[in-house]
Amino acid sequence: MTQPAIPIIAETTGTLWKIVAQPGVHQAVGAELFVLESMKMEIPVEADVSGHIASYLVAEGEMVEEGQTVAHFIPD
Repeated sequence: MTQPAIPIIAETTGTLWKIVAQPGVHQAVGAELFVLESMKMEIPVEADVSGHIASYLVAEGEMVEEGQTVAHFIPD
């Protein structure tokens, strides 16, 4: 049975600088999913559990607000 998608929430306001994990590709615990840039700092966002990105709601280069859903992740 497939787990429901969980939202990945931006912890700070910034830009989605780089998408690392493509949707549908399995990621291990600790894998880097994407990188946010805020105030000249790169902030990697990693998988807390294994699974895959179902979809991104923001494109590379777009601004994100603190608390905004950036992607949906489906755990194994």
